[in-house]
Amino acid sequence: MVETAAFGKTGLMIPSIVFGSSDLGNLYRAMPLEEKCGIIKKCLDLTAPNTVFDSAGKYGAGLALEVLGECLHQLEIPADKIVISNKLGWVRSPLIGPEPTFEPGVWKDISHDAVQRISYDGILECFEEGNQLLKHYVPQLVSVHDPDEYLAAAKDTAEEERRFEDILEAYRALHDLKKQGLIAGIGVGAKDWRVIPRIYDQVDLDWVMIANSLTVYHHPQPLLDFIEQLRVQQVGIINAAVFQGGFLVGGDHFNYLPIRPDTPENIALLNWRKSFFDVCQSFGIVPSHACIQFGLSVPGVSSVALSTADQDKVAENFRATREPISPEFWEEMKNRKLISNISFL
Repeated sequence: MVETAAFGKTGLMIPSIVFGSSDLGNLYRAMPLEEKCGIIKKCLDLTAPNTVFDSAGKYGAGLALEVLGECLHQLEIPADKIVISNKLGWVRSPLIGPEPTFEPGVWKDISHDAVQRISYDGILECFEEGNQLLKHYVPQLVSVHDPDEYLAAAKDTAEEERRFEDILEAYRALHDLKKQGLIAGIGVGAKDWRVIPRIYDQVDLDWVMIANSLTVYHHPQPLLDFIEQLRVQQVGIINAAVFQGGFLVGGDHFNYLPIRPDTPENIALLNWRKSFFDVCQSFGIVPSHACIQFGLSVPGVSSVALSTADQDKVAENFRATREPISPEFWEEMKNRKLISNISFL
């Protein structure tokens, strides 16, 4: 049986891997339903009876939630044998043009658009729609999706303050759901981690998901200090996007933006990756393994959230969560100044 650990104060036990579901929403490419159900079955085979999926209404304008619910239904998975995290903030809307307006060029062959709903009533609408798309599998973990991006879209300080009040109202709705016993834990998912302490100052959070921020490449000390604060206060932590949008494992996008050797910043990134690959090769380590193990090594982190692009990758990532890397590797990374001189490695 796969090892699990208590997840903050939620009362849930979760494994060291959480399966993301953006690929199930046709991120960058469309897949037939049969292939998607095969991926979901692989996730279940590896981690049952404590499998955790993370999804969002934004993923394929609800398609990821719909696929997850349909495949779990086909596989006859009892609701009490699965944990679902649903990041709330987007609901379906009619698709008017040839592609969705919310993230054009990203989602392939989807049938709906999506609109943002961050408010008290909006979050409840997101929750109810998500449950319907999931075929009434109810998520135990819920959060407000990308409040950092919602705040960044403000035109001025006054609008930013209004938007922050919207976020607080959204969390008031989530706390009402928790009081009714409908959910187990309230969290936040953000790419810019700096918005999380601001929310945490005013909202009682049970868990957080940090994306693109806590990686073998990027792990600033203020973030590590904040994570230590969360650990002490028993807030569960999921570390997502540990490959920095695929760049750290050889992709040509860093945090989903294309990287070319045309600026000093990009050249520095490419040079760092080359040195990282050199160290991995000298120790016989796959770069993704190093990224995953670093993501799990930070004290307080319960799990890493990893994609479900295909069955082989799911199995490879799962194995990487279970196989620690030698201290000598991390010492060499420190010696080459590729990572900070952090004590936990």
